[in-house]
Amino acid sequence: MTRNDKHDPHGHGPADPQRRQLLATAAILGVAPWLLSACTAPSASTANTAAPAQPAGTGSATTTGILPTSQRRKLGALEVSSIGLGCQWVPAAVEGSVSDRYGSTIDRKTAINLIRTAVDSGVTLFDTAEAYGPYLSEEVVGEALQGVRDQVVIETKYGFSFDPKVAAARGGRDSRPEHIKQVVEGMLKRLRTDRIDLLYQHRVDPQVPIEDVAGAIKDLIAEGKVLNYGLSEPGIQTIRRAHAEHPLAAIQNEYSMLWRGPEAEVLPVCEELGIGFVPWSPMGMGFLSGTITAETRFVPDGDREFRVAVPRFAPDNLRANMALVEVVKTWAQRKNATPAQLALAWLLAQKPWIVPIPGTTKIAHLKENLGAAAITFSGEELRELNATVAAVPIQGDRLPPGVMQLSGVEAPPKR
Repeated sequence: MTRNDKHDPHGHGPADPQRRQLLATAAILGVAPWLLSACTAPSASTANTAAPAQPAGTGSATTTGILPTSQRRKLGALEVSSIGLGCQWVPAAVEGSVSDRYGSTIDRKTAINLIRTAVDSGVTLFDTAEAYGPYLSEEVVGEALQGVRDQVVIETKYGFSFDPKVAAARGGRDSRPEHIKQVVEGMLKRLRTDRIDLLYQHRVDPQVPIEDVAGAIKDLIAEGKVLNYGLSEPGIQTIRRAHAEHPLAAIQNEYSMLWRGPEAEVLPVCEELGIGFVPWSPMGMGFLSGTITAETRFVPDGDREFRVAVPRFAPDNLRANMALVEVVKTWAQRKNATPAQLALAWLLAQKPWIVPIPGTTKIAHLKENLGAAAITFSGEELRELNATVAAVPIQGDRLPPGVMQLSGVEAPPKR
């Protein structure tokens, strides 16, 4: 088992490992397996040999675990804690338990306690989606936040087609206005709330103009059911078009030291338009936590170990990419922090409107992650660190081909 973090259906897969991995990949975004038929798994893995966590230093960054209100950040006009909590869970093999997609399982009561501990520790932003489960994560989040709903911000996502009677994917994307409005009714019930603070389109629908999507959101905002909206992994022009219809609060994309793609176009557009940015997988699916080694092999486990299908974790690529982990560990020692804290602090230092949402199943890791807010860099340190990170070539794509093709999509023109 490895140190886990966020980001993107149930049951046991068939006997064939590649087919099982295909189903897991499809499940992460709620899409039909046929859509991801191009996906192939990396080299077969037989054992997980991750090293135990190795904290570097014992300063305040490793022990604080409380987010001060003075460090709140803005996603558009929405004020949130500087670090959020990603809640992406699917049913585990054991009934009554939930699993993240990175090899860790906890019972539902523990998941609820984790969320409540996050609230008590100053976290106000909680991220989920209808596709996570599907529905399960929203249900857990809704139950956990009863009694503290007015103290927090809930963000969730729509955009795929599910059969609500059996909680299973129908296949494909669906952002038709009538579908969005229907989906939101189900979300409100599962989240046990009367409004969604931030509602994302999970992936751009290539069949629906973004103007129609924004129009549906505006109707929901007028009804008070949605307060703010955003897009996840959209094309650049789609961001501009959506924002022109109604101001976007946030863009949610993968972003970390391991994947710096948003720096080219997405972050500049967000800065220009005053849109916040929420990085998913801020620790590179656990890679930057320092617990993964060159010898780590991810074991197929149905939909409960996504990294099996991710090219950058194939053995040869993983070995080459360890150079980045050494950079992170060196700087963590320099800043008296753990590697996980260093990775999160790096994100926080990039822009004041960036709010990472690391996920975890352990309260100790939650507290550790929140300690990142205490780490600061001088201008010279940040320039040096950025240059060092940029000098490490990363091998392997960040996602399987079938999932990659869902990112950066431009919505069709309005006719």
